[in-house]
Amino acid sequence: MQEKIQIKREPPRSPAVAGILAAFFPFGVGAFYNRQYLKGIIFLIIFAGLVTMQTRPGDINQPFSGILLAGFYFFQIFDAIHTAKNINRRALMEEGAEKAEEIEFMKMEKTGSIFWGIVLIVVGGIFLLANFDVIDYGHIFDFWPLVVIVIGLKLIVDYIPKRKHR
Repeated sequence: MQEKIQIKREPPRSPAVAGILAAFFPFGVGAFYNRQYLKGIIFLIIFAGLVTMQTRPGDINQPFSGILLAGFYFFQIFDAIHTAKNINRRALMEEGAEKAEEIEFMKMEKTGSIFWGIVLIVVGGIFLLANFDVIDYGHIFDFWPLVVIVIGLKLIVDYIPKRKHR
């Protein structure tokens, strides 16, 4: 006699529940619901940092940090919903459902560039130094056009190799 092996499958995630949890608890609960614990912890740290930035009355970065907090709030809601949908799509693909053949996943292409990682590390380091009063926030915001210049240079540098391959 052959015994049937039962594989315990993860129950599908509800995008509605993920979105509602993320909306009412905007500090990573949507990510925790989707069993993305590291992402949930990172969202918790980001949310705590953005709320802490709100507690400084009369600070020069007050409107900017408020916009960041609002943007992060909506981002984490959309991320929780999108992740729950992807988990459900993967479950359909594994089960071999009829509709699963119609679903195509977009694969992330590796660009081989570490530019944005370096930019984020530098910006984070500058803001960290500003939090410890090594650099004044007023001086940081005087150099915001430099960000536009760097992004423009990056786009030009990325365009040149693509043009040569045509």
